[in-house]
Amino acid sequence: MTTTAGRLTDAELKAQERAAKRAERERQRRIARDEAAERRRSAKAGFANVNNPRRSTLMTVLCAIFAVYCLFPFVYLAINATKTQADFTSTFGLGFGKSFALWDNIVTVFSYQDGIFGRWLVNTLLYVVVGAGGATLLAIMGGYALAKFRFPGRKAVFAVIIGSISVPGIALAVPQFLLFAKLGLTNTPWAMIIPSLISPFGLYLMWIFSEQAVPTELLEAARVDGASEFRTFWTISLPLLAPGIVTTALFTIVATWNNYFLPLIMLKDADWYPLTIGLNQWKDQASTAGGQAIQNLVITGSLITIIPLVIAFLCLQKYWQSGLAAGAVKE
Repeated sequence: MTTTAGRLTDAELKAQERAAKRAERERQRRIARDEAAERRRSAKAGFANVNNPRRSTLMTVLCAIFAVYCLFPFVYLAINATKTQADFTSTFGLGFGKSFALWDNIVTVFSYQDGIFGRWLVNTLLYVVVGAGGATLLAIMGGYALAKFRFPGRKAVFAVIIGSISVPGIALAVPQFLLFAKLGLTNTPWAMIIPSLISPFGLYLMWIFSEQAVPTELLEAARVDGASEFRTFWTISLPLLAPGIVTTALFTIVATWNNYFLPLIMLKDADWYPLTIGLNQWKDQASTAGGQAIQNLVITGSLITIIPLVIAFLCLQKYWQSGLAAGAVKE
């Protein structure tokens, strides 16, 4: 049926619709061919296209093995923390004992030796809050200043930071002990707190993150509007640096929480021990003359020790991941 002038007939409309469908099907086939060709090129080159990922059985198996390897110690702790000392020495390591003694072990851990474990826990929290917190604060301010201000000697500072990262902390422990012994600070909390305030890797991380996360134009606009440097940093820069701050904080917290060699040489009084040294003392107790084996308490105490770190990682995971990915993609 013919319509009025300037309009298409029903047959012409249907023909156009069929042509559009054919063009769409052809486009979909062309996309499928291009994707298949890209997969073949990626497989030949030895890597997968991130925009067109493909499943890899080998990588899945390797990741599963790595996950089991990482989770195995935690599973071992969780299982053996439920055993009595008798069950711990007489049953299979990955099997449960004859009785479920988790709660009794926890109560005994906090009451053994007049509750010294609670003191060790408080000491560790003190070292983490003051030491790791101070290291994070110094890394934020230093990294931001190095990234956004130009001053003589900036390249020399960069060289010093890179050199500091390359030196292992254990190599500095003995010189630090000699220095603190001269100052009379050994066997005091300051022997743990002051060295923990310095984090070359955290400073370098905040330097790189500040370069990418805080636009210089935004700072210049704030300065033109009359904002002071402190206000600019507090109200504009600090919120933008949140992912990097959390990432740096996690690294410094874990480093301070798990620190073993420094308190081993700095501290002699058990009242100032962190959890790492205290639990090791309990572990070695059986080898001393007349010492009692308390492996069940050591295992339970170790399980309690890692719980705060697990909670911190789970709560701050999204900030940590975004902080690690910052600067990885050029916009």
